[in-house]
Amino acid sequence: MLPYLVFFVIFTYTFISDAIAQKLAPTSALKLPRVKYSGGGDWYNDPSAEVNLLRYFQEKTRTETVPVFESVDLSSDNIFLYPVLFLTGHGTVNFSDREVRNLRAYLENGGFLYIDDDYGLDASIRKEMQKVFPEQKFAELPFSHGIYSSFYKFPNGVPKTHEHDGKLPQGFGLFHKGRLCVFYTYESNPSDGWADANVHNDPPEKREEALKFGVNILVWALSH
Repeated sequence: MLPYLVFFVIFTYTFISDAIAQKLAPTSALKLPRVKYSGGGDWYNDPSAEVNLLRYFQEKTRTETVPVFESVDLSSDNIFLYPVLFLTGHGTVNFSDREVRNLRAYLENGGFLYIDDDYGLDASIRKEMQKVFPEQKFAELPFSHGIYSSFYKFPNGVPKTHEHDGKLPQGFGLFHKGRLCVFYTYESNPSDGWADANVHNDPPEKREEALKFGVNILVWALSH
């Protein structure tokens, strides 16, 4: 049984690595830019979050990363340089018409957007993403969806990193031709768990859980 298990682990790891490599340019290391937006929300909060996640991702998947904080404007064609974008913050989000068109083009051409409600983002992000995909609304993903088992197992879906309004954590998606292209976590806030330990003073096990979930998001985004 053990040799089979070892073979399975090596095969799975190789398959994931190959799939990720296909989505990255041959000489590129993975970057995870923060989406800038207008409207008053603090798009820039917790700048250590992506840095720590990228370091953890490189350690666990052996995929080369660039663990720095950088941002990108949705109105810029620079978004097409990245396979994954990250949006978070508190408060209101507002997209211009150009940002809406650009983001839709990015998502329809293989890009992936991860959104994490840091608290107070829900109403406006739903409204703005409806502009991007007016033909659909966020659909809650079942626990059986592959993003919850793409690297680590999360049989109960999105982990609860931070309490907001005492609601259950949820993961929602938007799709293009059957491909999950936007993943949105609500009432869970895993990206807070990626931040430096002294920012939110989360227990080590909570931070580890959040980082593992971040790995799942990136693995899924880069392999689909």
